[in-house]
Amino acid sequence: MSKLSFSILLATLPLAAHAQDQASDPQPDANHPLMPSIEVISVKGQTAAHRFDETGSVVLVTEQDIARIQPLSTEDMLRRIPGINVKSEEETSVVANFGLRGLSASESKSLILEDGVPVAPGLFIGNDRYYNPRVQRMAGIEILKGSSSLRYGPSTIGGVVNYQTKTPDDGVALAARVGSFDMREVTVEAGNRTQSGDAFGGVIFTHAQSDGFMDKGYEMNDVMFKTGARISDNQRIGMKFSYHENDANISYRGLFLDAYLAGERYNPAPDDYYLQDRVAFDANHELIISPSMTLKTLVYWSDVSRDYWRYDVDTAASEAAGRWVYTDNLVGNNRSFERFGVESRLLFDNDLFGLVASSEIGFRYMTEESDDRRIRATREQDRTGLNDRHRIDSADSYAVHAQTRVGLTDRLSVTPGIRVESYQQSQVVLTDSNATAKTSNTEYLPGVGFTFDANPATQFYGGVYRAFSPATNGVALDGLMDQNLDGERSNNFELGVRGSLDRLRYEVAAFYMDFGNQVVTGNTDPNLSQSNGGETEHYGMEFLLGYDLGRGFDIDANATWVPKSEFQSGEFAGNRLPYAPKLTANLALNYNFENLTTSFIAHHRGEQFGDPSNQVDIPAGAGGGIWGGLLPSYTVYDITTQYAVTSQMTVFGSIKNLTDKDYIAGLRQGIYVGPERSFEVGVRYRF
Repeated sequence: MSKLSFSILLATLPLAAHAQDQASDPQPDANHPLMPSIEVISVKGQTAAHRFDETGSVVLVTEQDIARIQPLSTEDMLRRIPGINVKSEEETSVVANFGLRGLSASESKSLILEDGVPVAPGLFIGNDRYYNPRVQRMAGIEILKGSSSLRYGPSTIGGVVNYQTKTPDDGVALAARVGSFDMREVTVEAGNRTQSGDAFGGVIFTHAQSDGFMDKGYEMNDVMFKTGARISDNQRIGMKFSYHENDANISYRGLFLDAYLAGERYNPAPDDYYLQDRVAFDANHELIISPSMTLKTLVYWSDVSRDYWRYDVDTAASEAAGRWVYTDNLVGNNRSFERFGVESRLLFDNDLFGLVASSEIGFRYMTEESDDRRIRATREQDRTGLNDRHRIDSADSYAVHAQTRVGLTDRLSVTPGIRVESYQQSQVVLTDSNATAKTSNTEYLPGVGFTFDANPATQFYGGVYRAFSPATNGVALDGLMDQNLDGERSNNFELGVRGSLDRLRYEVAAFYMDFGNQVVTGNTDPNLSQSNGGETEHYGMEFLLGYDLGRGFDIDANATWVPKSEFQSGEFAGNRLPYAPKLTANLALNYNFENLTTSFIAHHRGEQFGDPSNQVDIPAGAGGGIWGGLLPSYTVYDITTQYAVTSQMTVFGSIKNLTDKDYIAGLRQGIYVGPERSFEVGVRYRF
């Protein structure tokens, strides 16, 4: 989408204000907030009772939960959620690295949204991990797994993660914290509403910088502006603009094994930089056609730029030195991604053969384009030089979905649905005489789920559905040839129970994923490099428990057990998927008394392999490229506390990795070390 098209879009938005009133509607409340949005998870009754319409497992993270954890990144919150494994590469998670339910945390098989809008830069064209939303502007997180995720796509095999941004309150709020590695962070929120309450506007700005653990420093600025208004008795409109920039001193390089074992902790690529910025605009419109029918429309645009400047290495010299030795040759893998999308959903209550039903019909159009340049430079050229690879990747996609929740009885509901995703991909290599390749694919994704309210405190749920993840441009058009690849498909099954009784909250879910058609390298056709194959199988269980111990104490615990996450065919048949531990678990003991809140938190991650070969020993040299090996299990402990000094001021602090546990967080071209013990302290004040 061109900048001119974006300007035209902005110019047409006020036209919505002239729409004719068709129904009356009460003042904004919890069910009809002033800021409209595409609903990801439907909550009915009391959230604590786990009474949801969703036919899959649900986790809701509140703003109070985020304040209690005091995270530095969104992934610091996600690793505490059942079913999620995080492969952390640095403490602020500049890029997204997590997997759900035995899917590798080094791949992307789950959809990331922010306020219902896809935020990964390239869902169909590739490189979809290059932007990770900032936790400082989040009011909550929704995690949805199971057949209910058919309402979204693509790449919902593991599930859907939706980050919910804050809506600034009236007045001004200031938060600041400092911590280890010379970390400094300040966040300012300012908002205001009209006297009638029919319109609001607000802004949230965060600046953060740090020398970083192992001198992997960063400097980040993030700003978000939100505004919303009631434009008639039955219409609301909301708009959000955001800008993000982050200059991070990070790379793909890790420590050599001997250096790690000797306790050395230094930045293995001190001159490599990851430079990222993103501009985005969302507009939501809600039209209440009648008391039983609502039309929601979402328009979004984003532009992400990512320049990755990395120095070449001298492999022989690196082997001799026991650490990476760099040449003066500098490579800039510089990519930008532009996206425009329109999504509309019609929600209505209807009668189906005499049964009460709630239905949804949706349509989405999305276009993506990336500009990929490889710049050959030297240390003296200051990031300028020859562009020896310049290609344009693009994709146009259409999706429709329909589902109906039918109440068979007062307690039993069944929700059948279907989603169809059709997409066309193309690649033009400008540095190869504009050589072009194209491909297209259509996926049909049916599903059905149920909920059964056994009693007011217990709900059973389950479902079966098909999900997929597209073969992105770099794979589907590898070598400028249509590789004839379908999407990566999975047949998913889930059965669970959730509920609450007095002081107890619980949820147990069993899942099975039969992942066929995974794209792998190698093909019997000598003209092609990729093939459909590499079937995998995953099954396991998730457990969640909360209990009020009384006297201000309560516990929250969860665990994910995935006994099987295995390749079923191909070269690695019988091997476990990388970054898919059998066991992850979390335990938090919380204490709340008057103005004081304190939490003692434990996080355990079981052992996992770094690559599909399942080799156990971590290579000691530099020649292995992307390294594998067995990452040992570990457990880390955190303590967080906050105290409300007055109704306006709260002080807070934390100790992360309390026992200073030394552990391997990930492998790539070397060892990524988990952050050592760190301290943070801060204050929040509302004027």
